[in-house]
Amino acid sequence: MTMTLTSTAFAQGGEIPRAYTCDGDDLSPPFAWSGVPAGTRSLLLVCDDPDAPGGIFRHWAAFNIPPDWRGLAAGYGPETLEPGFRQAINDFDKPGYGGPCPPPGDPPHHYHFRLSALSEEIVAAGPGASCLEVQTLARPLVLEFVELVGVYGR
Repeated sequence: MTMTLTSTAFAQGGEIPRAYTCDGDDLSPPFAWSGVPAGTRSLLLVCDDPDAPGGIFRHWAAFNIPPDWRGLAAGYGPETLEPGFRQAINDFDKPGYGGPCPPPGDPPHHYHFRLSALSEEIVAAGPGASCLEVQTLARPLVLEFVELVGVYGR
């Protein structure tokens, strides 16, 4: 079975609603997934913007999500603490999710929400680990991944 990642907030290639951006409530959208492969020990959910003027901008890294979870409710912001998983420091220098916030006048940016099934938990990430550090630690542990891409412009 192949992994799937969906959101009730936007479809693949669709526009991310304002509520989930810096122009709205700046909270994470809801996600659901299925098809997590056997042998998965933890999940990693990240959001990256490869269209950012300075290169890839990392908006979120939620890691050590239990493999039996089937999704995340909406509402993870910079101060959300959730038992069961950890959140890295994003490129806004805040923990947790920081929503799309492209420069005004830019063409709409593409936001890549990527769910990765990992062969083990990310234990080497210390307190205050950045999204990039978490993604680097996760790279050799990826069993399978799936992406959901949304767009947002201002």
